Amino acid sequence: MKNCAVVILNYNGEGMLSQFLPSVIEHSKSDVWVIDNASQDGSIALLEKEFPTVPLIKLQENFGYAGGYNWGLESLKGKYQYYILLNSDVEVLPNWDQVLISTLESDDNLAAVQPKILSFQNSRLFDYAGAGGGFLDDFYYPYCRGRIWNVIEEDHGQYDDFAFVDWASGACMAIKADLFHQADGFDAHFFAHMEEIDLCVRLRQKGYKIGYNGQSKVHHFGGATLARNSPRKLFLNIKNSLSMIYKAETSGRFWWIFLIKLLTEWLAAIGYFVKGQGKYGSAIFRAYKEFWQAKSLQRRSYKGKEFKRIGPSLWIYWDFIILRKRSFEKL
Repeated sequence: MKNCAVVILNYNGEGMLSQFLPSVIEHSKSDVWVIDNASQDGSIALLEKEFPTVPLIKLQENFGYAGGYNWGLESLKGKYQYYILLNSDVEVLPNWDQVLISTLESDDNLAAVQPKILSFQNSRLFDYAGAGGGFLDDFYYPYCRGRIWNVIEEDHGQYDDFAFVDWASGACMAIKADLFHQADGFDAHFFAHMEEIDLCVRLRQKGYKIGYNGQSKVHHFGGATLARNSPRKLFLNIKNSLSMIYKAETSGRFWWIFLIKLLTEWLAAIGYFVKGQGKYGSAIFRAYKEFWQAKSLQRRSYKGKEFKRIGPSLWIYWDFIILRKRSFEKL
């Protein structure tokens, strides 16, 4: 069994691969693989011509982030101790992978770890997707050290530490391979978005820990597959969040959280309609409808420990909107 595989999932990312894959090959001591989600652009031709030494796993259709990794990593099962799941639009720096692997090796109960994730467009700023480590509030709303809702902090070295977190970002996540497979990987019903948080919640409930190490640093372009302000992204985030909570919580606790989210998110949907942004309002209503129709497909199989969040915010919506706390240190 080899030590580590850096695994990039690609879908129509010819431009991103051309720009960012060279840095991954240059700065990684791990093996580098690409899983292709049945791309329709020139990704395959590019990989075969410009990067012939990078092994390629070709899937027959687009299974999304969750299904794509699940199917692709089946081909690597038993071959590596660690996976680093890396978006195709990430620039890495020297020694980035070895820091992450050393961190996982240091603690038997540490299941996954992410690096410091900075913006590619402005390296002084944290990136939206993961920043300095992810947390959840009591209603499972995610936030990060370095990013709360849409407010991004500048990097002043304040998160150059190691910390235990609630979740690690799917943009760049190192994970123990055996634990990924024991947990049945990502929930393929999610397709994309929230799947890494769902996996981290499941691992936490089994007694494992999730970490962040700011000594490893990467730059994330962001929004290469689905724009951050896309109604489709909003739909997936809300639907998948409801599914995650439905699986993770007792019936009584779920319905309490559901009612709070229903009130706040439907008010947000009405606000979108009032502002003439009906696509976003419709995305919220459709997310609730499709969750309700499909909830029977989500089995309540989390029989491990109760999920206990470790972040400082009880309700990030209240802290951000009402108390106007716009940085992690003020929570």
